[in-house]
This record gives sequence, C-alpha cells and structure tokens, in this order.
Amino acid sequence: MIHIIHENDEWTQHLTKRLEELKLPYRNWHLAEGNVNLNEEPPQGVFYSRMSASSHTRGHRYAPELAAAVLDWLEFYGRTVYNGSQALVYELSKVKQYTQLQKFGIRVPKTTAAVGKEQIIEAAKSLGSFPFITKHNRAGKGLGVQLFYSLEALGQYLDSPDFEEPVDGITLIQEYITSPEQFITRAEFVGGKYIYSVRVKTDEGFQLCPADACQIGDLFCPVGEAPKDDMKFKAVEKKHPELIEKFEKFLAGSGIDVAGIEFIEDAEGNVFTYDVNTNTNYNPDAEAEVGKFGMLELAKFLGGAL
Repeated sequence: MIHIIHENDEWTQHLTKRLEELKLPYRNWHLAEGNVNLNEEPPQGVFYSRMSASSHTRGHRYAPELAAAVLDWLEFYGRTVYNGSQALVYELSKVKQYTQLQKFGIRVPKTTAAVGKEQIIEAAKSLGSFPFITKHNRAGKGLGVQLFYSLEALGQYLDSPDFEEPVDGITLIQEYITSPEQFITRAEFVGGKYIYSVRVKTDEGFQLCPADACQIGDLFCPVGEAPKDDMKFKAVEKKHPELIEKFEKFLAGSGIDVAGIEFIEDAEGNVFTYDVNTNTNYNPDAEAEVGKFGMLELAKFLGGAL
C-alpha cells in the first residue's frame, strides 16, 4: 500500500488519479487532525508526505506538527518514507532552506530573520539596499510577500491592518532580485532526480502558483486564459546544468525526495535560489509542452518503491 500523508485533497487528487491509472494500491491519510499511538507499529507499505507549510491558511493550523509526529513514528519503526521528517523541516522554514542551500554552494539572496515590528525595521536598515521584500519564514503561496522601496513604506505597512503576522512569528527581510525578463525558473525533481524546468512569469505579482489548482480569474494565476505563446507557465530547456547538479546533491544531503526549486537570474547573470517547495504541484499546459508529467513520474517512483 502507498500511504499519502497530506492535508489538502485538491492538491492530492492528481497523484491519486495517476496511481489509479497504474493500478497501484493507495490510501489517503489526511492529517488535519488525528492521533498517533506510539506503542503500536505502523501499517506496512510505502509512505509519502505532501504536508504543506501553508496548511494554516486552510484551517489546518497544527497539521504539520501532527505530520512531524507521524513521520517520526514511521521512521522509528523503519518504514520506507519519502519526504520524511528531514524534508518537513525544510518545508516549514525558509531559514533552514537558505542555510542548507549555502552548504552545497548554492547562492541565495541576502536575508535577515526578525520577530517583532521594531526588529523588522532594524533588519531592513541593516540590509542596506533598496528595494527589498518581506516574506514569511513558514509560508507557501507567497504568504507575506511585499515589495518596498523605502523604510517609510515598510513602517506604514507594519502599522496597517494589511500586515500579516507569520504563523511562526518570523518575518524575513530579503534583497529584491530584479530579473530583466520578469520570470523565475522552477526545476522539478522526483526521487531526487531532475525531470524538467518551467518558466514562470512574474509580471503580475509574487504569489506564483505553477499548478492547475489555481483558479481562472485569480490575478496571480490566469492558467489557461493566455495564448500559447504568452503562457504564464512555460516548459523550458534545462537551464544552468551545473546548478541542477548542485540541487540534486542538496536534495540527497537533506532527505528530500520530491521538490520544486525556484531560482532567478539578475541582469548580470547571477543566479539566486530562493525557495524549495517539498509539496510541489505541476502545471498541465507546461507539462504537455515538454511531454513529461510530474505526478505520473511520482506515481511510477512510488510504485517502484512499493
């Protein structure tokens, strides 16, 4: 049996569809709530976690903490777990992502973590460059991402009702990387191995969502509305192969089996990696272009493990 640990049916149904196509037995294990009997052995099978850092936005505030308990339990009993307890740590903390990425020689934007509004201002001052962005440490879906050109604008935002308090209390202040062509690149990996890249246009905002879970009409994700040559999400040739190799080493050294890693190139050709998504979703239009399908690759990988 393949056990899928998650808290969002909408994001999981595309995987279960592929598992059904391959006639693989599976169980959806929804962890919005539940319990873990540490004195009993877990069921047999292969376990795959799709727990998300943004679960609290769907009313599942403690799903990641429950998932952490479940994953520890599974690993204690020696079960085969993909995107296990180590991967969950990186999903829930961009600070952890950035420090680990740098260990593998991967460049990240200058970033300061702060708790408290006064400390956010101090962090922005210490960054010493404009513009800059804020984001949540425990995020997903672009939570808390705002662009500022001055300390005054930041102060006004912090004192306004629009300020979003991060779920873990940690706000990141980060240098803003300007891409001359206004797009980022996301490299997708299954089983720790590269499968394809997708280019995501950024000219309409920060809340990037390269998946068909986004609804048509959402300002940040007009999937399916744009002409083919102006697609927001477009499969591209393998960019920066030396960076892809570093990504694979990073994943292997971090206990991450499935991920989408996002990076951006500035006007001078410098490449900065800024996000590791261990709960990655896929865009069908982009996949149709490249002829590779992330959830199908994942289903085959899990089936092989089973």
